Amino acid sequence: MKFALVNPAWSFEGSTYFGCQEPHYPLELLFAFDQIQASRHEALLVDAQLEKLNTSEVNKRLQGFDPDFLVIPTAPSYLFWRCPPPELRVPQRWFAELDGHAVKIAIGPHASATPSATLRKLKCDVALRGEPDETLPQLAWRPWAEIDGCCWRDATGEHLSASLGATDMKKLGALRFDNYNVEAHEHRHHVFSGSGRGAELEFARGCPWSCSFCNKTLFRNKFRERHVDAVLAEVDRLIARGVNYIYWIDEIFGVGKNVQRLLRELSHLPITIGLQTRIDLWDEQTLDLLADAHCISMECGIESITDKGRDELNKNCRISTERISELLIYSKQRIAWVQANLILTEHDERGQIRAWQENLKKHGVWVSEPVPMFPYPGTPFYQQVFGAPDDRAWERAHEYYTETFRQKGFSDIQEQQPTPIEELECTY
Repeated sequence: MKFALVNPAWSFEGSTYFGCQEPHYPLELLFAFDQIQASRHEALLVDAQLEKLNTSEVNKRLQGFDPDFLVIPTAPSYLFWRCPPPELRVPQRWFAELDGHAVKIAIGPHASATPSATLRKLKCDVALRGEPDETLPQLAWRPWAEIDGCCWRDATGEHLSASLGATDMKKLGALRFDNYNVEAHEHRHHVFSGSGRGAELEFARGCPWSCSFCNKTLFRNKFRERHVDAVLAEVDRLIARGVNYIYWIDEIFGVGKNVQRLLRELSHLPITIGLQTRIDLWDEQTLDLLADAHCISMECGIESITDKGRDELNKNCRISTERISELLIYSKQRIAWVQANLILTEHDERGQIRAWQENLKKHGVWVSEPVPMFPYPGTPFYQQVFGAPDDRAWERAHEYYTETFRQKGFSDIQEQQPTPIEELECTY
C-alpha cells in the first residue's frame, strides 16, 4: 500500500494563530514515513510549505505516486499542535483540491479533540486521534476498529474511537532525513539575529504537569524519552548536511533522567541549540551544563509573577518568584537569548508586572507582555469552562477568546482583527 504524507502550504490570514509562520520540520510525517516503510509499505513525503508548492504542483507528484492513502495534518508541525490555528481552512482546501482515489486521513489536534467535526468539515474518510506515528501504517493491514484512536466515516455512518494513539518513543529510531530537503530549511526557530541553517528535533514527548492552559492532553500527553543514541544519530546526520542549530520541540525540555547525558554529548558537537522549558527544573549547576551544550535560546514559561496566579494555572511551581528571577538572570549570563513568558491572570497587578519586567530587562532577559489564554478544546481550562469538547468546540473557544480579549487586547504576535471560524472555513 502507498501513503502520501503532505504538509500543506500554510497561511494564517484572519486567524488567531500566534505560532511561528516559518516552515518547520513536519516531524509527525517524518516519523510516520519511517514507520510506514518499516511495515513494508511505500511512503511519499511532500512538504509544500518548505518547497512553496501549490495544490496543482503537489497533484503532479501524487499522480506519479498513485497513493492509496492521503495524509494531511490540521496544524503545522508537532511543535504547534498545542497552539494550532483553530480553523480548518488550509487542510479543508488541500483535501478538496488534491485529486485521486486515495483514502483521506486527517491527523492533528482537531482530529484528536473533535473527530466528528473534523470528518465533516474536511470531508475526509479517517481522523486519527492522538499521535499517528505508529497508527498510520496500521490502516493498511489491521481492522480499523482495532486501531487506537481511529475514527472513520463509511456508508453506515461515523465510527468514533474513545481511545488515543500514543507512540512508544523507545521504538522511534533515528530519522535518516534522506527523504527531506534539509538544505532548503534555513529558519532557526526562536533565534533573532545572525544566520545559519536550523532544524527541529525532539528528545522527549509529553509532560508530567497538567497546567490548565496547556493543550497536550489529547495527544503528546504522557512524558516519554527517546533513546539518547538515536537522537544523537539524528544530530550527526543533520550536522553532516550543514545544520548548525537545533531547536528541541519537547513540551518541557529538561525533564527526565537522560537529558543531562544528552547535554554532555552535545557539548562536544559543532551545534547550537534552543528549547522551551520551565525554569524551576534547573539550578545553577544544570544551567552551566545547558550553556556548555551551546544553548543560545531558552524560552521559559513563567505564566504568573505570583504564587496565587501560578496555583490558579495549576503550574505546581516549586520555587518562589524571587528564585525564578535569580535563575533567569543567571541563565542570561551564559545564554544569548533568555525569554520569560507571561499569561494574563486576575492575580497579577499591572504595576507589579511592569516592575518585574523592568528588573529582568535590566539584566538582559526578554519578558513578554501577559498574553491572553485561548481555551483550546481538550485543555483543562476548556473543560472547566465548557465541559467535554463537542462538534462546536473550536467555534465556542474562538468566540469566547475574541469576545473576552477584544477590548483587553490580543497577543501582539497575532492577527488583531481575527475572522470568525465559520467565515474562514468557507472562504476557499
